[in-house]
Amino acid sequence: MSKISANHVFTSESVGRGHPDKMCDQISDAILDACLKRDPKSRVACETMVGHNLVVNVGEVTCDGWNDIDTEAIARQVVKDIGYNSEELKFWHESFDYVSRIHPQSPDISQGVTEGEGLYDEQGAGDQGMMFGYATNETPELMPCPVAYSHRLLRELEKRRVSGQIPYLRPDAKSQVSVRYDNGRPEEITTVVISHQTDEVPLEEIRHDLVAEAKRVLGPTGLLTDDTQYYINPTGAFVLGGPWADAGLTGRKIIVDTYGGVGSHGGGAFSGKDPSKVDRSAAYYARYAAKNLVAAGLADKCEIQVAYAIGVAHPLSINVDTYGTGKYDESLLQALLENGDHFDFRPAAISDALGLLHPQGWSYQRSAAYGHFGRDDFPWEKTDKAEQLRRAAEQLARRAA
Repeated sequence: MSKISANHVFTSESVGRGHPDKMCDQISDAILDACLKRDPKSRVACETMVGHNLVVNVGEVTCDGWNDIDTEAIARQVVKDIGYNSEELKFWHESFDYVSRIHPQSPDISQGVTEGEGLYDEQGAGDQGMMFGYATNETPELMPCPVAYSHRLLRELEKRRVSGQIPYLRPDAKSQVSVRYDNGRPEEITTVVISHQTDEVPLEEIRHDLVAEAKRVLGPTGLLTDDTQYYINPTGAFVLGGPWADAGLTGRKIIVDTYGGVGSHGGGAFSGKDPSKVDRSAAYYARYAAKNLVAAGLADKCEIQVAYAIGVAHPLSINVDTYGTGKYDESLLQALLENGDHFDFRPAAISDALGLLHPQGWSYQRSAAYGHFGRDDFPWEKTDKAEQLRRAAEQLARRAA
């Protein structure tokens, strides 16, 4: 049963680009982008840790041209671009210590993944596991309300910070939005929480300004009411933030990255991994399939699970769950996924279909903040198969009648 159900309040959070964990995701993905730019066949599993005046990279990378990639320069540029660009912030791009312990990928792993490369049946999955994709028609981006609105709020606050319209904002930030559902549909936003790093300015000013921003950003949803509660920097001062105040690691915000706790999660993180790692690519493709099924009007909500064994190309299983909202029986929708006419869940086919080895007009680093889903920037957010899926479902239903 869906975790968002009748007469229920559900809460999701987002974190800003300057949150320590999100900084790590962005550094890891910036290194991945650099590798794929030089060698689209790169194998990358890059982890980042940040702490008190420290950035560390570890992991496995095999890349033709690796010696030309300066990971320290990449890390410092990412930190600077996020906004840690002043000595006043304690942690900033010119001052931190940097350590790298990146080494080539294990040949035992590489053997099963790259053997027969270019032949979809022979390029195996980069790891075992199960991945999930989800979509719901409760927002235009076909995402659950709580996480979509949490991301929306922080994206707008970042614009205000970068433009100087709210000059006292600093990079570290978190948001949280609670939505009350009635009979499975969003009815009102009950609570908005914003914890934002700032300069030393009066708390009353911060709370006044950020409540006004929350109302400006979320007002168009029609879900704010006179009873909506706002908690702005509820602990008081939030001046010291980022890695000076808290440690961070790649892959520690997997719920922020996906659907805010709605639906299921296989446990695998995304950032720093090349598309041979199905933790990432298959989760993207499952979202692509679920979003197209919902966009086609075949269900109000849809979750797709896909499972793999390391070194094996074909998925072990594909499962469809529409939480009782499907227009047709789920076996029919599953047939649309498995018959090969519309989707191919083999890892190399996924990379080819979505252009994951040759990003055009997007970057993995960009995906590493404000969620991997729900923004039109990325190829897995296209709904280009919706109409053909609708027609194919109608044909299958007629045959079964």
